[in-house]
Amino acid sequence: MIKKLLLATAAVGLIAGCSKIETDEETTDNTSDMAAVCTPADIVLTNGIVYTVNENNPSAEAIAIKDHKFIYVGDNDGAARYACGDANVIDLSGQAVYPGLIESHGHISGVGFREVSLNLQGIESLAEMLDAVKTYADANPDQTWINGRGWIEKVWPEKRFPNRQDLDAIVPDRPVTLRRADGHALVANTKALEAANITGTTENPVGGHINLDENGEPTGMLIDTAMRYISPLIPRPTREQTKAAIQAGTERNVSLGWTSFQNAGSSYEAFEMMKELHQEGKLAHRIYDAMGYGDSSARLINEGAQIDPEDYLTVRDIKVVMDGALGSRGAAFIEPYADYDTRGLMRYTVDELKPMLIDALKAGIQVETHAIGDDANRKVLDAYEIAFNTVPKSQRKVNDPRWRIEHAQNIQPNDVDRFIDLDVIPSMQASHAIGDLHFAGDRLGIERLANAYLWRTLIDKGAIIPGGSDQPVEIGDPRIEFYAAVARKDLNGYSGEGWHPELAVTREEALKMLTIWGAYAAFQEDKLGSIEIGKWADVAVFDKDWMTIPLDQIMSSENTLTIVHGQIKHQK
Repeated sequence: MIKKLLLATAAVGLIAGCSKIETDEETTDNTSDMAAVCTPADIVLTNGIVYTVNENNPSAEAIAIKDHKFIYVGDNDGAARYACGDANVIDLSGQAVYPGLIESHGHISGVGFREVSLNLQGIESLAEMLDAVKTYADANPDQTWINGRGWIEKVWPEKRFPNRQDLDAIVPDRPVTLRRADGHALVANTKALEAANITGTTENPVGGHINLDENGEPTGMLIDTAMRYISPLIPRPTREQTKAAIQAGTERNVSLGWTSFQNAGSSYEAFEMMKELHQEGKLAHRIYDAMGYGDSSARLINEGAQIDPEDYLTVRDIKVVMDGALGSRGAAFIEPYADYDTRGLMRYTVDELKPMLIDALKAGIQVETHAIGDDANRKVLDAYEIAFNTVPKSQRKVNDPRWRIEHAQNIQPNDVDRFIDLDVIPSMQASHAIGDLHFAGDRLGIERLANAYLWRTLIDKGAIIPGGSDQPVEIGDPRIEFYAAVARKDLNGYSGEGWHPELAVTREEALKMLTIWGAYAAFQEDKLGSIEIGKWADVAVFDKDWMTIPLDQIMSSENTLTIVHGQIKHQK
């Protein structure tokens, strides 16, 4: 123990000055020797507990970064060779070091707008939400349309959706639209419904529903594609506001440890804003962009992917939305919901998707499709299988397409095997489970929860699961995602009937979900997702070690340092 302590002290001496090694036996002046062998790095992190997610070298004490890449991963003694000149040497004093955390499914502009607009996330009752909306409306008398997002009724004591009468009572003079946290429903007041000419006789669109009361009048709740009746009327943010929101979203994310963000649904207009921010040095983390299905996706297939050689800003993916969300009863199921006479809403048929999928496969474009209900997952697998069988590998630009299903929340047992057989990636967000399971039993019945959030089952069969948060649908905190995957309990430690604790994952798997598995899902596993020499230097440092502390302490850990592409983006 004494010898080990002396060696550690010697290493610190080298790191501090690259000139002397001091022990209790002798003091040796070796300045000239060190000058000959010391190659200054840009950043050297020492005295950390480093989880590399590299099976050949799983742990380390120190890392060195130069020219945006890792140039050393090892012990403190070895790191001393790089801690000289102008190197920024940071003593972590035993803090935990992980590869930069990868958000595998989120919506970056929504994250930013949530920060700067009427944010209803975390509100715990209908009364509290109405008070927040009234306060905002009173404080913004010049806003001709009140628009907000983030409410979710699952924890409200009122146990119901808000309605137009609720909103009319607080803001009767202006249109109000408040989008549910999942983005698959909104509630509108009477002024907004009138502006959109929505009445009790308005036809439900394909993939959407206008909720009616017992008198056949709109309640104000518009589900999925029914929101399109009203969305064009909501004042659009300016280009400058959207660009500022994207920047704000990335800055928030790096403060939490995220270093890469897979943007699930975008446009070329937004992509150009991201390019500008990157050129201006204001895009705080990497973005892997997916074009929304429609005109943007057709352009992507026609023009081809834009793959950044530095993996900072890439577009090579198409995002499709197949069904809705469980909470608003838009998720599409084979059997009806237990608490309402509906099977959910399907936006497309397999035949409608088939031409785009075939073209994407030929062009080497990745496809990711939102599917929550078991029927939606089955239909997406059907569509993918048809495309794979139609386009032989000899006609594909990319042999390994890595197509994904986003959320994959409810899957029939025989369809689990199809994920494996078709090599389809289930991209899942652990926080959905610990939130949805508070009401999923009511929606589906307890028996069907055995098919829900099947992380353990899929991994045991050979799948990799890229993890994320679906922010701003969820809070977007990597601590919550890690905790939820490992604990499979809500943040209060509650686990109820049908939560299936046996489907939780190990801590090692949870870390992979947020690192190397996310990188794989974006074709970036050779460059990102682990701390290895030659990879891009993305790092997240926390003051507590998620891999060893009690689960109930994970949420009290804090991100103290975030490095993206070899540059410090957040430091506490």
